[in-house]
Amino acid sequence: MAGWWRALPRAARRYPWPTNVLLYTGLYSAGDALQQRLRGGPADWRQTRCVATVAVTFHANFNYVWLRLLERALPGRAPRAVLAKVLCDQALGGPVALSAFYVGEGSGRGRARAGMNIVQGKDDIFLDLKQKFWNTYKTGLMYWPFVQLTNFSLVPVHWRTAYTGLCGFLWATFLCFSQQSGDGTLKSAFTFLLKKEASAVERPPEK
Repeated sequence: MAGWWRALPRAARRYPWPTNVLLYTGLYSAGDALQQRLRGGPADWRQTRCVATVAVTFHANFNYVWLRLLERALPGRAPRAVLAKVLCDQALGGPVALSAFYVGEGSGRGRARAGMNIVQGKDDIFLDLKQKFWNTYKTGLMYWPFVQLTNFSLVPVHWRTAYTGLCGFLWATFLCFSQQSGDGTLKSAFTFLLKKEASAVERPPEK
């Protein structure tokens, strides 16, 4: 294990794209597994595979390219450059990534549930996006600016996507919950957890 940890920084420097993409995808998928655990019930590995597919095909790659473009356009760690990168990320990168998640997950659920829904025009893959985007975006503004402020000011460029994935573990947990059961607000997540805790307390012990 110690050798693996020593090899990881070398891999990130020598192969920054695949290393960052794989780490990001693994952490993002783990976020879905965690929210399933918190919601209770059997594990839905089809859902987790769908999240992993969206992460590896779009989110991780978009994040890697986007962060590199930001660094080229606004190089350095001066306060003005860092703040400009944070503003650009929240105004452009965040909405694109969030839209791709809801649309990608919507289409993924349609394929997993029944292909006929798409053929018959009954599966609106933009439904989650239309219903939950604005709530989720506002929730993200309470989290991501602080994450990216640290990212742009302290983290080396070749680690930034992996760091985003690490912080995105919690965000993915919230996103996947919102896509499955919530409305994009923290209130819906806390309400669900409180109800689940209350039902666990009220449930009589098994004999």
